[in-house]
Amino acid sequence: MFDRDTLKELLARADLSNRDKVLICLAADPLRSRQLEEVRSLAIEAGLRAIAKWNVSNYLSKAKTLAVRTSNGWELTGPGKTHVASAAGPLLPSVSALMVSALRKQLSSISSADTQQFVAEAVRCLEAKLNRAAIVTSWVGAVAVLYDTVVASHLTSFNAEAAKRDPKWRAAKSADDLGRMKEFDFLQVLPAIGVLGKNVKDELEVCLKLRNGCGHPNSLVVGEHKASAHVETLIQNVFAKF
Repeated sequence: MFDRDTLKELLARADLSNRDKVLICLAADPLRSRQLEEVRSLAIEAGLRAIAKWNVSNYLSKAKTLAVRTSNGWELTGPGKTHVASAAGPLLPSVSALMVSALRKQLSSISSADTQQFVAEAVRCLEAKLNRAAIVTSWVGAVAVLYDTVVASHLTSFNAEAAKRDPKWRAAKSADDLGRMKEFDFLQVLPAIGVLGKNVKDELEVCLKLRNGCGHPNSLVVGEHKASAHVETLIQNVFAKF
């Protein structure tokens, strides 16, 4: 939610409680689970040296519905994100600005120049608030990443599973060959060969349905938050993982 400059501004404010400052550290970009020592380190780097003497674990435990401890560390809940956004007020960047920043960070990790181009176009669409176009181009980029992953490491198992599902399937040898399969069917194969978990596949199905709605002439209206949520799902489950 917050870049490092915004984090510094918020942690320097005298009107925020110690608990809220700890929660704000959980909202640092990139938004993910954090261990207690990482929370302290983030705060100290941002100028809040006093946190070294705080009982950070106690603050988070007493935050109750605002933060939860997972196997990977502490993270904000939905109400926690809302609470932090309210505390940040005008310092909170727009949702699309956050997604633009997150997408840009993924560009350098994408090896395919063609896929990079799709993702770069999605960035420009978000900046211009072309929400439907951002949904379509970010999806195309995410599918391209998944195609490349299958070709690089799972092609034999993919073809075997695809043939079980469709005896007429002609073994794929390249990413272009994978494009012969409908994207929905492609997603069904990935959990069976260990590329995706079932829950991730389910979320990507939702993204595909939205992409299909945005990719054809119709009366569907998509706002900034819907487009940004779509992009966030792709960042967390595809771009940042493969």
